[in-house]
Amino acid sequence: MSKRTSGRIKLPINPKDILDLAHRVYQKHLADGKASLLNNLDGNTWETIGPNISIAQAKHQEAEEHKRKMEEAYRERDKYLPSITDLLRATIALLKAVFRQNPKRLGEWSFEVDDSTQGKKNDPKG
Repeated sequence: MSKRTSGRIKLPINPKDILDLAHRVYQKHLADGKASLLNNLDGNTWETIGPNISIAQAKHQEAEEHKRKMEEAYRERDKYLPSITDLLRATIALLKAVFRQNPKRLGEWSFEVDDSTQGKKNDPKG
């Protein structure tokens, strides 16, 4: 006697995998033509939604290309940040020395000057 499974079907959660599966199902539906069991569906049908699959796949590819370009641009940007940050720190140090009596003048150079008093740090040890 053979043991019968409940036939649980796993639907992908990854958008690319969903689109790939939908494409394969749609191709089978088209190949079966009028004999396709999917012609019995009510509401959303493969005839109305099926053609949108290739559009969605193209948009997915476009998004992936933009993502790749974005990551590449961030890597390129990050090459410049350390030297720019270092230059800004040196500039702040110089201007703070020049305007020692009035550090608010660094605001003229677009630096945000926080002149609020800092509260005492609480010592957790008592």
